[in-house]
Amino acid sequence: MEETQINREKAVLVGIVTPDISREKATEYLDELAFLVETAGGEEIYRFTQNLNVADPKFFVGSGKIEEIAEYVNAAEANLVVFDDELSPSQLRNIESVFKGVKVLDRTNLILDIFASRARTSHAMVQVELAQYQYLLPRLTRMWTHLERQRGGIGMRGPGETEIETDRRIIRDRIALLKKRLENIDKQMATQRKNRGKLVRVALVGYTNVGKSTIMNMLSKSEVFAENKLFATLDTTVRKVVVDNLPFLIADTVGFIRKLPHHLVESFKSTLDEVREADVLIHVVDISHPEFEDQINVVKQTLADLGCADKPTIMIFNKIDAYQHVEKEEDDLMPSSKENVTLDQLMSHWLAKENMPALFISAKTKENLHKFRSLLYEFIKTIHAQRFPFNEFLYDQYSENEM
Repeated sequence: MEETQINREKAVLVGIVTPDISREKATEYLDELAFLVETAGGEEIYRFTQNLNVADPKFFVGSGKIEEIAEYVNAAEANLVVFDDELSPSQLRNIESVFKGVKVLDRTNLILDIFASRARTSHAMVQVELAQYQYLLPRLTRMWTHLERQRGGIGMRGPGETEIETDRRIIRDRIALLKKRLENIDKQMATQRKNRGKLVRVALVGYTNVGKSTIMNMLSKSEVFAENKLFATLDTTVRKVVVDNLPFLIADTVGFIRKLPHHLVESFKSTLDEVREADVLIHVVDISHPEFEDQINVVKQTLADLGCADKPTIMIFNKIDAYQHVEKEEDDLMPSSKENVTLDQLMSHWLAKENMPALFISAKTKENLHKFRSLLYEFIKTIHAQRFPFNEFLYDQYSENEM
């Protein structure tokens, strides 16, 4: 264990406070960035923030601040600097010229690195590799000339072509190959979805690390990988579940996150097809997270971008066993905040606010599991009856052993 700790990379985090991003928001974003760094195998040793109207076009932060960060990095012998936004190619080059010998990553590159380490199936590996190359292409410098010149040689290298141009051509060829490979995999997966028949399809969606995989295991009695880290699940897992003799398919999908790299959204479109083709969405929320409302908005915006905002949805507020609040003194005149609102008050607020069914559960302790299954059953039964209006006894053909 001690050796593992020694080998963890020491990371310095950098964020900005703008008119659109308050200091509280910036702190929350950096907390999440620290969790991403931890998931990738590093540890935060310090963080810097700066008040700016907009991100500096040259260094993301001001020139004075970047020198301050460089001094700290050298003194602390940090080996990683992570910026909480996607850096432009020119920003990345300028910043790397300041932090000589120290790795510089932006939020996008960090997420891509985590996805690369988490990919297990050939489908996920191809998707991640494609996203990595699409991110890399506009950021190529001469440090990438070690790439294999698969198309190099006599007659293939244009007159006066530089090494970096050769690397760009190699990467473009690789991107084209990966897209072709992804098309073939997508066709196979589309055929698999078609072969599943007309069973009602349910998709678990939500912010990363809210407990979707745990709920999947709870409902399907399967062993889908679940861990208290961001993006524990990359590959969509589909299971057949039977509740009270009513069969349906449930899919566990990759978690969403704010500032999700557009390269990943593009590459993982086929994975997200499970969301597009679902009849019912289960939006899982971590009620114990202090900024769960922002996470809800991120998921809703992502679903809207996918054209899935109008799908029938059940809101599941998970992790009620981990919810904590601070008791408010009777004579305290300060207005109520998230910290001193009880779980019962929060439940009443959200049940009144949401115009969709909502339920508060704990997948870990299985609290309210029976209510969840009953609510899900009613949803699926309604859709099933619409799909098979003349087969009211269809459920009888399924064995109760599948429960």
